[in-house]
Amino acid sequence: MDANGLSVHNLPFFEALYDAYEQDPNSVDPKWLPILFNGAAPTLATRAERLVAWTPTLAGDAEQIALQTQVDRLIEAHRLHGHHGAKIDPLARPRRADARELDPGFYGLGPDHLDREFHTCGLVSDEIKLPLREIIDRLRTTYCRHIGVEYWHLADPVQRAWLQARMEGCLNEVVPSPAEQVRLLRSLINVDTVDRFLHSKFLGAKRFSISGAESIIPLLDCLIDGAAEHGVGEVIFGMAHRGRLNVLMNILGKSPQEVFTEFTNTDAESYIGAGDVKYHLGYHRNHTTASGKNIYLALAFNPSHLEAITPVIQGRVRAKQDANPGEGPARGYAASLGVTLHGDAAFAGQGVVAETLNMAGIEGYSAGGIIRVVINNQIGFTTEPREARSGLYATDVANILGVPVFHVNGDDPEAAAYVARLAVAWREQFRRDIVIDVICYRQFGHNEGDDPTFTQPRMYELIKNHASVRDIYQRRLIERGTVTEADCQAIAQEFEDTFDRALDEARASDPKQAFSPMHGVWQNYKGGPEHKVDDVDTRLDPAAIAELGERVTAVPEGFNLHRKLVRILDESRTMARGQEPVNWATAELLAYASLLREGAPVRVSGQDSRRGTFSHRHAVLTDTETGDKWCPLQHLGGEQGQFWIYNSPLSEFSVLGFEFGYSLMTPQGLVIWEAQFGDFVNAAQVTIDQFLSSSEDKWNRISGLTLLLPHGYEGQGPEHSSARLERFLQLCAEDNMTVCYLTTPAQLFHALRRQVVRKWRKPMIMMSPKSLLRFRPSFSPIADFTERGFSRVIDDAKAEPEQVELLLLSAGKVFYDLDEHRSSQGRKDVALIRVEQLYPFVRTSEAIEAAIARYPNAKRLRWVQEEPENMGSWTFMYPRLQKLVGSRFEVGYAGREASASPATGSPEAHKLELARLLADAFA
Repeated sequence: MDANGLSVHNLPFFEALYDAYEQDPNSVDPKWLPILFNGAAPTLATRAERLVAWTPTLAGDAEQIALQTQVDRLIEAHRLHGHHGAKIDPLARPRRADARELDPGFYGLGPDHLDREFHTCGLVSDEIKLPLREIIDRLRTTYCRHIGVEYWHLADPVQRAWLQARMEGCLNEVVPSPAEQVRLLRSLINVDTVDRFLHSKFLGAKRFSISGAESIIPLLDCLIDGAAEHGVGEVIFGMAHRGRLNVLMNILGKSPQEVFTEFTNTDAESYIGAGDVKYHLGYHRNHTTASGKNIYLALAFNPSHLEAITPVIQGRVRAKQDANPGEGPARGYAASLGVTLHGDAAFAGQGVVAETLNMAGIEGYSAGGIIRVVINNQIGFTTEPREARSGLYATDVANILGVPVFHVNGDDPEAAAYVARLAVAWREQFRRDIVIDVICYRQFGHNEGDDPTFTQPRMYELIKNHASVRDIYQRRLIERGTVTEADCQAIAQEFEDTFDRALDEARASDPKQAFSPMHGVWQNYKGGPEHKVDDVDTRLDPAAIAELGERVTAVPEGFNLHRKLVRILDESRTMARGQEPVNWATAELLAYASLLREGAPVRVSGQDSRRGTFSHRHAVLTDTETGDKWCPLQHLGGEQGQFWIYNSPLSEFSVLGFEFGYSLMTPQGLVIWEAQFGDFVNAAQVTIDQFLSSSEDKWNRISGLTLLLPHGYEGQGPEHSSARLERFLQLCAEDNMTVCYLTTPAQLFHALRRQVVRKWRKPMIMMSPKSLLRFRPSFSPIADFTERGFSRVIDDAKAEPEQVELLLLSAGKVFYDLDEHRSSQGRKDVALIRVEQLYPFVRTSEAIEAAIARYPNAKRLRWVQEEPENMGSWTFMYPRLQKLVGSRFEVGYAGREASASPATGSPEAHKLELARLLADAFA
């Protein structure tokens, strides 16, 4: 191999290799060094010097030179556009892509040139010449068979060269050993037999058959094997309905008896108001691969909002990696691998996919490479691709990542298995995502009760006459001599007998209960009703708070603080010493610091969370001269827990889903998602409905995720007033989450600590402050941190119980408006009772009852809120309060009138509404 083997079209390639060598000499294959350095010892050179050394001296006449240039173009075209000519559609229909650039005639190369020899532009391992017909054969074999690959868009030439060498070196094919072929065939026969068995025994039952996409099973099987070979500790899957039952049985190891029991014999009583359909369920197991490697496998539970699981998986995987930092087996990125499976229509159409892909390379959200597998039905329910996307491929949205995309013919399980192993190797090498698009078909309709011939008659005529994946591969192995027809029949009979026995056992077994016990990291935590769990002590002694105050405000010597921050940190230090009431920001940072000191990890993420939207938190400080960052909470000293705080992408759906997934792996820590303004949570409603509020009821999966949602009416208009408190309260049942609207920093301190200190885990929805952040009357004395814990209800310390005739109950910021109005009016007959925890309500109701009992002469009771009557907490609190106070009071309402919009856009109208609200409350 020497410079004479090059053409001018190789120069950019060698420029890129040279740049890679400058950055890391070990990243370049030694075989290229003689060319890079013209046969001499490696030395740096100017670009001009390199060009002189690399520019080839092309032999031959002008025609040969011109033809060589066209051959080079043909080779490059296959690398860039070969996927356009690949035979990736098992139904062999015409494609939308124009592949004329793959025709040698397009470059003036004809039959007369087929036997002439040309340099191969790196197509073979060395720069020998090959006849044109052999070059074309190698190109078509590599890029235009059952695997089409998009990779020439990769920005990193080292990554591109790595893939090129891998694919062209083996012609994009690795024929498995005979034993591996039999294993693949057994998996396909198993898949096919399961599908036929369910279809015959449970006629009409929804199961979302895998038929037409059976190659997904050997793909996942080989992916697991490859991951185990690379030392990965676990593989976590997230997938939609299609093929889920088969994945559960053939990949996750769920026994046939368990699956059949879910069809025939469930305990109806345990499922009342709980549980989920069988094609949403998850599973887990410890698995030993064929080569003897141990690996943990889990399939996450999944709602019918199919792509909502995508960011959840990424967060779940990142949490495991954060919990196992460092090098070595099953640590760092090897601790966990995420695999997400998608339908083609969902991958192209659901915005959360793009949002999640955008997070793949961001510091706080990357997971070392997720493998994305698209089960490409070539249809979405009844919607054809041309109606579902603008691009050529369902995977075009993934191009934002600049990662390889493989398009695989679903009729070729060996191609699927090969790509799976290549994907794992890519992830191991570069810690980046990769996409595998398995082009298949859906043998039945959207589900087994649907008739697809209404809308796609021609497509389903092709499918009707198309051999199954099992039959195609079975014939291939028989032709190879790997197996006989009798072998195949014996394997099929083995599985049929197994399933018959399993069905009999399922019918005779005890009914299946809705839930299994907590396991793994969750075995020491519990959900269920709050009133059955003891409260915990969240107080700290004054010395501890003072010491933590010093720590959270400390900066290194020579660090150039912003002049305003000098004052802010001094004030926080003074507050922690008990010399001034403590504000909200200091209370929050002290809560984090105390948990970290106790060994708990804390993770906070959200839009602009490091500084805080309202410039209050300042958890990460910036040197005004160098731009360097300093996070005091990461430097508390001792064996502290890990602290992370990240400014998130401008996304709510994917980031909240990520943090929910993160919380599933972090029961011992505090995980927080913060909205920039509370109403931004609108964009994450799917995650709230499908996971936060219902995961315990559907799947027995609990979470301690905390949401900080700035809420409060301050004249900022419809979009920056309401965190939609009413929506959360409407979702509340069975003590499924905690909803708080607090009035003091000390309450925030104790609520955050309580979220970790007690072993009861529920999502906590916090209506967090805006204007109160700097409202001194709301600040807390140090005694509220050291002598008192969390109060679900705060009674009125100013009122004289015997004089009170009017009780005003409220939650959150409006209390301070009521208190100011009462003082200005000199009203001694009014008591203000604050409901700090709106849900769970059992202990809150007890505290409300105890507070009301202090006022024997009270004649009237009203609920007061800032929000319109059809929003906020009124419709939630009214029936509960009325039931609580019985015949003593008729519970009244004071607040804004019902409205279609959360708030007025006029500051003047806001003030007028507040004045009327207060007048109504005290009337």
